[in-house]
Amino acid sequence: MAMAAAEASLTVPLGVLLRREVTSERMERPDVLCGEAARSRKGEDFTLLLADAGHRVAGDPSTSFSVFALFDGHNGSGAAIYAKNNLLNNVLRATPSGLSRDEWLAVLPRSLVAAFVKTDKELQAVAETSGTTVTFVIIDEWVVTVASVGDSRCILESADGSLYHLSADHRFDSNRDEVERVTACGSKVGQLNVVGGPEVGLFS
Repeated sequence: MAMAAAEASLTVPLGVLLRREVTSERMERPDVLCGEAARSRKGEDFTLLLADAGHRVAGDPSTSFSVFALFDGHNGSGAAIYAKNNLLNNVLRATPSGLSRDEWLAVLPRSLVAAFVKTDKELQAVAETSGTTVTFVIIDEWVVTVASVGDSRCILESADGSLYHLSADHRFDSNRDEVERVTACGSKVGQLNVVGGPEVGLFS
């Protein structure tokens, strides 16, 4: 598993574990390892690396799950720090307790959406003017759940070396679905012309 944005990256060797599975070295639970390399020096990017983030069932280590996240801040570090400190708690608060593993996995996508919305509203309430991308990964045994906003990218390397993009970049210049989503909300997307100069980027 690799996530990359700006100059930050996170690596979890799921490919190695999947190879063992393919060669019949059956494992009930994968060993999840993590690391960080080439971190950006601009001071606005943060990671959350929790190989043991908690337990689905309180006090039962066999129900542990891992959380990895990348926050690529812009216009300051406030939003990235706020999201790093609050997003996981909001995910857990949005997830009912006492669920079986299958039930937990079924509600997790909805809990992630609710937590992203709640964290964004809380951030606006404290009048934070900075922003951040978020790529948030939860690994529960062999199931990987990814939620993202912005263009921090999550990539899975399979046992045969193939790469799979587990997130979509929310960029106007490369994602037609993102343009359609924004225009459907009543906004406009186009290029910005600054004081008679060349057109720059895209805006909404």
